Amino acid sequence: MKDFVYNGQPSRVVFGAGALSHLEREIELLGARRALVLCTPEQQGQAQMVVERLGDRAAGIFARAVMHVPIETAREARDEARRLGADCAVAMGGGSTIGLGKAIALDSGLPILAIPTTYAGSEMTPIYGITEAGLKKTGKDARVLPRTVIYDPALTLTLPVSLSVTSGMNAIAHAAEGLYARDGNPVMSLMAEEGIRAIARALPAIRRRSDDIDARADALYGAWLCGTVLGSVGMALHHKLCHTLGGSFNLPHAEVHTVVLPQVIAFNAPAVPGAISCIERALGPAEPRSAAASLFDLARDNGAPVALRDLGMKEVDLDRAADLTVKNPYWNPREMGPAQRNEIRQLLQKAFDGLRPA
Repeated sequence: MKDFVYNGQPSRVVFGAGALSHLEREIELLGARRALVLCTPEQQGQAQMVVERLGDRAAGIFARAVMHVPIETAREARDEARRLGADCAVAMGGGSTIGLGKAIALDSGLPILAIPTTYAGSEMTPIYGITEAGLKKTGKDARVLPRTVIYDPALTLTLPVSLSVTSGMNAIAHAAEGLYARDGNPVMSLMAEEGIRAIARALPAIRRRSDDIDARADALYGAWLCGTVLGSVGMALHHKLCHTLGGSFNLPHAEVHTVVLPQVIAFNAPAVPGAISCIERALGPAEPRSAAASLFDLARDNGAPVALRDLGMKEVDLDRAADLTVKNPYWNPREMGPAQRNEIRQLLQKAFDGLRPA
């Protein structure tokens, strides 16, 4: 066994159907008196339910969270929190809303309580991303890690099946890269494999019956594990590509992860056979096929997009995407610097066309 360092993330998790009923207790445990509730415009109804539950502890609602956390929106939310005298933020929603909460915490130090309604996993990481002037900048800071996370499967029953699948694939991507991270360790590998297994089991069940509470619980459980992996080890080529495509070309976050993941796993597979075996084991018994092909099939067979062109990406922009990716590359088990620019461009072409990996 290789040497490793393991750091546990200091967060509290409250999990189970009906767990939202513990919200008041959890706000009190944070020592907070006035909570600003964050959400997207589409989730204002759910946010209002939280405000009504909190009563006098609610400072108000900021319902303007959007993808990739534009710096202008982050500043607006921070100023609103100050104006209302909020001493904590409740981020209810997916990665966009939780990302906005992190941006506030980064600047102001306000504690965050997250209530995920998708499977993005952002709530379990100290990673933040802010988009400024068309470039998405990411970083790690312990201040942005939500202090408490309430996982209530009942809140995800109305998440559309299409979003459920892409959100789940997004979570799988976190775990898949964690299996070959430079700073990985056996604990994270166990969590990654179990997280992939739980989500791969949940997605077909959710597609068959969207109100299957057990499948929804499996998906949230998997998202928790996959998010914990992402928050504990480094990112590689997959996340670099998704940050580039999302931040610079404004493509939808979870859908981009869904499309890119099989292509990156195929690209990296020769360099990380052990990680590939874990992914294949987690995806379950099937006819002989690669991990990359199995991930592609999991997305396609459950109605998710598998081609960048279907997300609004223009073929003419693939060259610029390749250039941006190799300009400031993340560590990757297979080289991805300027000398590999043409290989990255070929990978992007396959993702653009939606080619199933061999």
